[in-house]
Amino acid sequence: MKSTTVRRVTLSIAVVTALTGVAACGTSDSSGSGKEDKAGGKSTTHVSPIAALRSAEKSTDKADSAKVRSSTTIGSVMSMKADGAFSWGGGLKGTLTITYTGGTTAQTMRQLGSTSMEARYLSDAYYAKMSDKFAQQAGGKHWIRYAYDDLAKLGGGSGTYLKDQMQNTTPNQSVKLLLASGDVKKVGEEKVSGVNATHYSGTVNVADLAGKSSNLSASQLADLKKQLTQAGVSTETVDIWVNDQDLLVKKVEKADMAAGRMVQTAYYSDYGVKVTAEKPPVSDTKDFTDLVKSSGTVAGGTGTSS
Repeated sequence: MKSTTVRRVTLSIAVVTALTGVAACGTSDSSGSGKEDKAGGKSTTHVSPIAALRSAEKSTDKADSAKVRSSTTIGSVMSMKADGAFSWGGGLKGTLTITYTGGTTAQTMRQLGSTSMEARYLSDAYYAKMSDKFAQQAGGKHWIRYAYDDLAKLGGGSGTYLKDQMQNTTPNQSVKLLLASGDVKKVGEEKVSGVNATHYSGTVNVADLAGKSSNLSASQLADLKKQLTQAGVSTETVDIWVNDQDLLVKKVEKADMAAGRMVQTAYYSDYGVKVTAEKPPVSDTKDFTDLVKSSGTVAGGTGTSS
């Protein structure tokens, strides 16, 4: 029973961490293609939503790092908060404190001694620090290592989705998703954390996603459609807020997933902040593949039900 609980929470962490606060669903590659919207002369201040979002996507990508705080809820499976910082200029790196506040995942984590954990993203793998109680059931190791290449090997095709999400959890992914909707609208000007920002909104319909006009290539749209379908998403609404420096300061994503209604809100600040994330000691680290070996085939690899 104990080993089953350990395996179950190990897989659950892999999935929900892909949704922890920097991106819920997104594509992996930036695209510079697409038609440019030109307003005419320098005296013209009108910019189309598509052109504005392309500028925001590029500016946010070039910023290299940011602080993030977020909240995520997925049906009765889980609710959680995350707080930390990421850099993505030379490969993904960052540290988050993740606290599970409700749902069956929080109940399982509570049984294992703590509902809070430290998460570190490095270029080759993601690391999750568990409680002393968990370590007692995992060979004395506190850290679980999730190599991105190992995640891609999970069954049912969802492994590739997990690998993509974990390696590309950057703020501009939400901007790309909104561009992919082909239905971008400017909602208006609002204040976000005391900063002036422009609010944009759109709805992604997975069924006709590939037919939408956006700045994404046909292959990128196809990949995005596949990812969303794997997550059980048919439609997703995306709202983002961009400041006067063309940087994303807030995003809200909502979708009905196979695991339940997903709502995620994230705030971004301190772009360009220095980010550190060190690899945990090898002597205190266990590879997640070792923890799930005794469970046999990992069907589907979703692990979202605790």
